Amino acid sequence: MTITFKEYQELAARTAGAGNHDQQLRLAIAGLGLTGEAGEVAEKIKKHVGHGHPLDRENLLKELGDVLWYVAELCTVSELNMAEVAQHNVDKLKRRYPEGFSQSASLNRVEE
Repeated sequence: MTITFKEYQELAARTAGAGNHDQQLRLAIAGLGLTGEAGEVAEKIKKHVGHGHPLDRENLLKELGDVLWYVAELCTVSELNMAEVAQHNVDKLKRRYPEGFSQSASLNRVEE
């Protein structure tokens, strides 16, 4: 089964405990949570690349899911739609790299 960003965002919001916190605190918790979970992903990759540990794909799946949950919560508390965020990012990348990524295009790109 595949779900849409909209469905995911709605399902993730069910577990946010939004009624227990004001918007500013929700924003802070989501931002800090995202940073923490992204750090856990980075740690798994560092141990794989730098220390020779096998890449635990199952654990990576779990940690990336936690990252995605915090992205959804940040979108919800900021009144953003995850699908629109994804589309905006794709549109930006198409403008930045119309022929696809290249080192030359990256080095010579103009900041938006």
